[in-house]
Amino acid sequence: MNNASDSHTQNEPFRQYSAADMVIGQLDRALNNIFCRQKSMRPFPADTTSTKAVLSKEEQRESAAMMRVNHAGEMAAQALYHGQSLTARDPQLKEKLSHASIEESDHLNWCRRRLDELGEKPSKLDPFWYAGSFAIGVAAGIAGDRWNLGFLAETEHQVVSHLDSHLNRLSEKDLRSRAIVAQMRLDELGHAQLAENLGAAELPKVVKEQIMPLMSKVMTTLASKL
Repeated sequence: MNNASDSHTQNEPFRQYSAADMVIGQLDRALNNIFCRQKSMRPFPADTTSTKAVLSKEEQRESAAMMRVNHAGEMAAQALYHGQSLTARDPQLKEKLSHASIEESDHLNWCRRRLDELGEKPSKLDPFWYAGSFAIGVAAGIAGDRWNLGFLAETEHQVVSHLDSHLNRLSEKDLRSRAIVAQMRLDELGHAQLAENLGAAELPKVVKEQIMPLMSKVMTTLASKL
């Protein structure tokens, strides 16, 4: 009798989640990402660098603006991955997206920690970045897994380019910010290559060369100031 009960328990989920449950779960995840400080799964990249470097006010202001932009970008990345995984069809893809979102969560926390060190706060528009990116992620997933992967790959390639520009602009003395950005760049490049290996579709030129860069420019401009 007990064996039958155990088998029944193993074969059936403890609970079937309703649409309302899923909505509440996504809302809880969004609020946690936007308003709560969470622990990183991996070591803080800047831990291996010196804390003694003194930045000028201008260098500190420039570093803070870039880390605020990066924090906003990681907020958007979290939402994008959550939206994409919600509507992805392939279970393997859902798993890969969930794993990538953990690395993006590390990025989010690293940027927040560096902003704290610089005496600055994240973008006031973080809820907007999250909501907009989540909607885009859901739409990308609905379009189909290959387009979902294509959007992910192109997004990550553009993020890598964006991080390259930050490494060129950050003060050579700001070793802590540079260490964070360098590790983020490595992770983002890995996400892009993963998406391509899984069969990402090539996005239309108008999307890659006009729409996505325009959206990025709007976000980076606003997030650096607000």
